[in-house]
Amino acid sequence: MDTHSIEALIKRSIPDADVRIEDVRGDGLCLAATVVCANFAGKPLLEQHRMVHAALGSHIGETIHALQIKTRVA
Repeated sequence: MDTHSIEALIKRSIPDADVRIEDVRGDGLCLAATVVCANFAGKPLLEQHRMVHAALGSHIGETIHALQIKTRVA
């Protein structure tokens, strides 16, 4: 799965998010996501990460092998 597809999945689920996906090793297997969103305000880090995981659904562990997630409040 390419970085643009991952970004689109996250934005579809969290529409007001600013999403940046980086291919860490350049092989498409190890990715990093930075997601900045006002909706994260007041939510613990774990819940923010769960929101991102939920947006990606079954792709985690299947087409996305490794994903580092960083979240921030906008």
